[in-house]
Parts: sequence; structure tokens; C-alpha cells
Amino acid sequence: MRQASELHKRITISADQCGGRPCVRGLRIRVSDVLALLGAGASVEEILEDYPLLEEADIRAVLEYAARQADHTVLIAA
Repeated sequence: MRQASELHKRITISADQCGGRPCVRGLRIRVSDVLALLGAGASVEEILEDYPLLEEADIRAVLEYAARQADHTVLIAA
């Protein structure tokens, strides 16, 4: 099994691609697109079939990236 940090390296961000939104391995497949497919109920197998350039590790990286983005401290000014 790959380390989490190795999976995280599969997510790329470039100002010249997809408006600077996070993508998978420099492909024009956005993290948000993969998350939307998963959220709509698509299985990993269905996504891999529809997007043959993706690998299973890419989908795990997308999920890890989303989890890290959602896990941040919220500071409230008093």
C-alpha cells in the first residue's frame, strides 16, 4: 500500500490548467469532478472505465486531498 503522502503528490495545481483548480496528475480531470461522480453514487470501477487515464490510486488521492481540505481549524475572532 502506498503512503498517504505519495497519493497526495498525484494532485496538481497549475494556474494554466482548469483555472487553477486541483487536478489529477496534470490531467484535465479536476478533483471536484471525481468527487462529484463519487457523490452521485458512481463506483470506483465505473469512474476508471469512463476515464481510462485515471488509476485507482488517483481516486484514493482525490479522497485524501478532500479530507485534508475539510480538516482545518476554524478560528473565531472575539
